[in-house]
Amino acid sequence: MKQSRTMSLVEAAANVVVGYVLAIATQIVVFPWFGIETGLAEHLSIGLAFVGVSLARGYLLRRLFEAIRMRSVE
Repeated sequence: MKQSRTMSLVEAAANVVVGYVLAIATQIVVFPWFGIETGLAEHLSIGLAFVGVSLARGYLLRRLFEAIRMRSVE
């Protein structure tokens, strides 16, 4: 069964959202270990800086692997 482009995007977005939440939580715990003191707004901004890249990466990798899978079926 082939995954649609829309579902690839939905999957990538869900992955990014979960990753974003985990990244913020990790930053809040880990930054103080390195003497980096920031507020929640900064944590959220830092996380948002990577959201677009993560979304594109997840979508493109999913499409790449789907193309590889479809080629092997043919």
